[in-house]
Amino acid sequence: MLLAAIDIGSNAVRLYFSNVYEKNGVVIAEKASLMRIPIRLGEDVFKTGKISKEKLQKLEKTMKAFNLLIDVYNPVAYKAIATSAMREAENNSEIISSIKKETGITIELIDGIKEATLVSAFNDIKFRGEHDLSMFIDVGGGSTDISVLKNSEFIDSGSFKIGTVRLLNNKVKDKEWSKLKKWLAQFEEQYEKILCIGSGGNINKLTKLYGKIPENMLSYDSLKKGIKDLKNYSVDERIHKLGLRYDRADVIVPAGKIFKYILKHTRSDFIYVPKIGLADGVVTVLYKEIQNKQNL
Repeated sequence: MLLAAIDIGSNAVRLYFSNVYEKNGVVIAEKASLMRIPIRLGEDVFKTGKISKEKLQKLEKTMKAFNLLIDVYNPVAYKAIATSAMREAENNSEIISSIKKETGITIELIDGIKEATLVSAFNDIKFRGEHDLSMFIDVGGGSTDISVLKNSEFIDSGSFKIGTVRLLNNKVKDKEWSKLKKWLAQFEEQYEKILCIGSGGNINKLTKLYGKIPENMLSYDSLKKGIKDLKNYSVDERIHKLGLRYDRADVIVPAGKIFKYILKHTRSDFIYVPKIGLADGVVTVLYKEIQNKQNL
């Protein structure tokens, strides 16, 4: 069935359409279409604590356009969620009410733990290897959210105020890095057998530039080399010489640093990058909810 998800992030707002079905007990979500608008709500929130009128106007226009596309595509169902920047904005209730009034779209604010859980809900992961644990790592503009699973069974999740837009604006506190390191340490006995799984546009691009394709793997050494290499380019050069989008060119290095930190502290030699994101988890959960209602 065709399902849709709206992901209102700290860096960009996305509308994702996906054909979702079940095969051999596994829910599969295949991308039908994706629209991405780089509004960067986090630029306001992480500096002033609020979303400005200018950003609100851009968000309203984007949501109106998304609403029209949803009407045209006519998915069976859709869900709109908002993450770090929106949940931290002092005026988030006002913003959500305004969007509802102007577009009819209801936005669900989710916390970091729910965000991490949704990313790991997408279970169409095909990787051959012996690993006791799977660690799903989603690095966004405002937060890094991690879920740990054992044989598809949820173990734990953590959410940390460490994101690409925060790093660009020097808004990541030392205590957050310490909090992340301490949280990772609880899995120290399994460090050698953890499969790190990365999600998000930045790690996808880093893997495309410096990883192994089609294996979708990026080694720790290649990640370090990639970060060093990208630092030698200006943001403008990353756009014109490497073909990065303008809203990716400045955040890709901060994203690389976050993934590098996690790989280093889990002693992981590589990260597996199957091109999944929060929206995949949203449509997967939405599909399961619809199936459960139909089976009642």
